[in-house]
Amino acid sequence: MRRRRGIALLIVLWVLTILMATVFSFAVMTRAETWGTLVFKEDAEKRYLAEAGIERGVMEILYASANRNRTVTLEGMNVWRSDGTPYTVEMGSGTCEVRLVDEAGKISLNGLTDASGIVLKNLLVLQGVGPDAADEIVDAVLDWKDADDLHRLHGVESDYYLSLPKAYRAGNADFKTLEELILVKGISPEILYGTEKTAGIFSFLTLYGKAGRVNINAAPREVLAALPGMEPGMADRIVEIRAQAEIRNIDDIRDVLGAGYARIAAYADFGSAGTSGTFSVESTGYREGRKQGYTVAATVAFGGPNRRPHEHRYVHYKSPAEIQP
Repeated sequence: MRRRRGIALLIVLWVLTILMATVFSFAVMTRAETWGTLVFKEDAEKRYLAEAGIERGVMEILYASANRNRTVTLEGMNVWRSDGTPYTVEMGSGTCEVRLVDEAGKISLNGLTDASGIVLKNLLVLQGVGPDAADEIVDAVLDWKDADDLHRLHGVESDYYLSLPKAYRAGNADFKTLEELILVKGISPEILYGTEKTAGIFSFLTLYGKAGRVNINAAPREVLAALPGMEPGMADRIVEIRAQAEIRNIDDIRDVLGAGYARIAAYADFGSAGTSGTFSVESTGYREGRKQGYTVAATVAFGGPNRRPHEHRYVHYKSPAEIQP
């Protein structure tokens, strides 16, 4: 009888153990699912904040264009500049940080020619690439996008790319994305995207803009410094001058440029910043009290053939991975 009671007690203990393990497992699973739901909800909120920031940026571009040459404000703020200045916007339970960049201030990759290739070479050298390697990269870029199979002095065509272990042909057409540059001989991820010590060339290039020329009123400091004839300190001085008033022509900065003004003028355009018709808009959404954000980047084209100036379309739109500011 006692033996039977002992066996019964063991069975009860085993059942209780199994039940406790089941309950514990269920609790762990429930907690994990709840946590996953919260994380998904938070990521979704950050993404929606970032996407709302893109739309706000588009509105600011339209607003600035409609009120050009006027002193106006929107919601108590000055009209946004299109030079990469960050603007923070409060939105519900979070914020978004938005930057606008006029593509006319960058080096036009598809507009690059043998004559204007010197600007890209200078940019490469300023980013730490040796002069000889920079010459090879510029010629390789020009050979990649031209329609023929003729080699420039330092260039390569499809015969080189077909000899690689993972063979492919040269594009022989305009670049469709900036990321396509990674396929060109000589361009490494470090050169394109930068390192801890260098910015890389990606942010200073565009598929749009005016062939062979850079808008002085919209160009970042690094692009200004790459213009032939620029001496140390000139780019910083130009940035200071245009912050006070728009540079209308080469005469406005002749004193700054000195003897090199004529050479620089061959590569400079003096349109109003924000008038190119194509802009990069970057927006990062943050939940209240959080440091990690979700970034969305877009390239937006305004106007164009058979379109009104205020009509716009997204020619590029991507959602990068979560970032740590």
